[in-house]
Amino acid sequence: MKIHHLDLGPCRPLGGRLMDGVSPGTVARLSCHCLLVETDHHGLVLVDTGFGLRDALRPAPRLPAWNIALLRPRLDPERTAIRRLKKIGFRPTDVRHIVMTHLDFDHAGGLVDFPHAAVHLTAAEAEAATHPRGLRDRTRWRRVQWGDTRRWHTVETRLGSRGGGETFFGLRNVREIEGLPPDFLFVPLPGHTPGHAGVAVKGPRGWMLHAGDAYFNRDEAHGDGSAPPLVAAYERLMADNDAAQRDSLMRLRQMLRTPEADLAVFCTHDAVEFVAMAAWSESDYAPPVSAPAPAAGNEALAADEAAA
Repeated sequence: MKIHHLDLGPCRPLGGRLMDGVSPGTVARLSCHCLLVETDHHGLVLVDTGFGLRDALRPAPRLPAWNIALLRPRLDPERTAIRRLKKIGFRPTDVRHIVMTHLDFDHAGGLVDFPHAAVHLTAAEAEAATHPRGLRDRTRWRRVQWGDTRRWHTVETRLGSRGGGETFFGLRNVREIEGLPPDFLFVPLPGHTPGHAGVAVKGPRGWMLHAGDAYFNRDEAHGDGSAPPLVAAYERLMADNDAAQRDSLMRLRQMLRTPEADLAVFCTHDAVEFVAMAAWSESDYAPPVSAPAPAAGNEALAADEAAA
């Protein structure tokens, strides 16, 4: 198994370090951290898809105008999943499975680019997205991005549901994913959306947990629990259930502080985590990502920006 870390929708919102915690000046850097996993017998697996090719070529009406104005994503066709995997040497049809942390517009945009892939998501997320309740729901979930929903494979992750569930380093009600080996797991982390879940992947160097939007800044999980004020405000704005999101983050923090938690944990939108995880995956000696120092974060982000 080989794991590629892909930034499939880097964003440049205003706010500098008030948004990302490290950037000097007025422009912040957020990532859209997705995974491309090469498996031995199950083809390619994407964990989230970021912005898709059609999003980049014609944003309206696929993307919500006010979110795009706020986040200022780089809608570059060459930075979409379908173009990135072609550069690595794969065909779109090599992607056989897509595992979604949730269906927000900045995570699900590439679904329609891979119409032959099975899409795995939680039952709560599928129910909420197909029955939006108000303006925020209709803004975040964009049906035009999904393609054929008959290829959706849902898994019940809610506590108290039939069939129980396993634990993952103490996190409850974890589920295996249909059609994939037990190296892939859904880890319920509700709050950002009703069916939001982390996706655990066991690679050559052990377990990693893609925590999706359970947090936005590394200090929330790996540091003192706080986030820069502007990104904290955006988190509150987009949270479906504040109490559930706080509980999910609390359980993540508790897990990370146990001696048994020998795994790498990262979220979608922290660009420092993205650079650190990409470097860790390519090295033979670096430890799992924790919380890179701000100075090191600035240097890594500057190098990443130059490379882009």
